[in-house]
Amino acid sequence: MMSRPELVIFDWDGTLMDSVGQIVASLLYAAARYDLPLTADAAANIIGLGLPEAMAVLFPDHPHLRDPIQAVYAQHYVAHSQTGTGLFAGIEPLLVGLHERGVRLAVATGKSRAGLDRVLAQSGMAARFEVTRCAGETTSKPDPHMLQEIMQVTGLTPQQCVMVGDSIYDLEMAQRMAMPSVGVTYGVHQAHKLKAYQPVALVDSVAQLAAWLDEYSQPTRR
Repeated sequence: MMSRPELVIFDWDGTLMDSVGQIVASLLYAAARYDLPLTADAAANIIGLGLPEAMAVLFPDHPHLRDPIQAVYAQHYVAHSQTGTGLFAGIEPLLVGLHERGVRLAVATGKSRAGLDRVLAQSGMAARFEVTRCAGETTSKPDPHMLQEIMQVTGLTPQQCVMVGDSIYDLEMAQRMAMPSVGVTYGVHQAHKLKAYQPVALVDSVAQLAAWLDEYSQPTRR
């Protein structure tokens, strides 16, 4: 049975923030600007990767267009996300409750540093997280390098932590570190895909996630 985690590491998009729809819309807009075919399913499937890695997956035959497409995507996302996205209902009290119980919190995300800092400021949650890592300043998921860096900063082992994410990239990253993980099915990837990476739990809502974390974050749990 899993012991009480000292640190909960969250993915951002699709796990804490209801931003999947806007990411997909911005990717479709950017692809259309260059007359490149792209489906919503394909766009959603790369959420969790760093942007350069996502561009390489989505547009393998157009390497010369990846930087321009990425730039259009970023401009569209920022222009439309300030009023169109926010934390999932229930996430703010979940984070506040964990923080007040002394559970350490971190973020490991495929967002850029500028993008993460912007949404942390908009959400007012920046002070809740002890450490954050972004794909652009380390290595994209599913490489576990960003988790390794979080371990170095916090002085913890993988077994003292739990990774919470909505994508196969989150759970594979944790699996490669032998770190427990929790898959959330209300984001990008469905339960059967997440289950392949052997999470300790799968939850279908923020309420279920809060209940699971509440149970396992109690100091008196044996």
